[in-house]
Amino acid sequence: MTEKEYNKCVDLYSDNIFRFIIKNLDHAEDARDVVQNAFEILWKHCQDVPFEKAKSYLFTVAYHNMIDHVRKTKRVTLVDEFKDEMKVADHKINNAKEVIARALANLSEVQRSLVLLKDYEGYSYEEIGEIMELNPSQVKVYLHRARIHLKNYLVKMENVI
Repeated sequence: MTEKEYNKCVDLYSDNIFRFIIKNLDHAEDARDVVQNAFEILWKHCQDVPFEKAKSYLFTVAYHNMIDHVRKTKRVTLVDEFKDEMKVADHKINNAKEVIARALANLSEVQRSLVLLKDYEGYSYEEIGEIMELNPSQVKVYLHRARIHLKNYLVKMENVI
């Protein structure tokens, strides 16, 4: 990959990767760090990665960096924040975006990533399989289960009101 092709990758894919990561992390600065790290790794391996494979390579690297970040932050527990979250949970919210965000938050990391890649970003089963290192039939099964979980969450009136 040439420097010109690398710059084209930055222009073409940085926004998509950022959207995908921020939907999973819910923190813009962490998402920017993950995306920047993915492009840094691509730059280090630009001789080995052909331009045609750069998109799936970037999403794969970003996804794995995001998983690593989530694992690191899960170790930190802030007890005071949990008390505040319980107070917020009592308020009724009628915003569809927030309802969907809560529904997505109830999914596992893998399920949430699959739903976002397929339904939000529009990737094919094969592309998602490459990004997440799953075969296409696993992607279909996990995605089906995630959608059933979302459906069951969204049909409950107390979750939507």
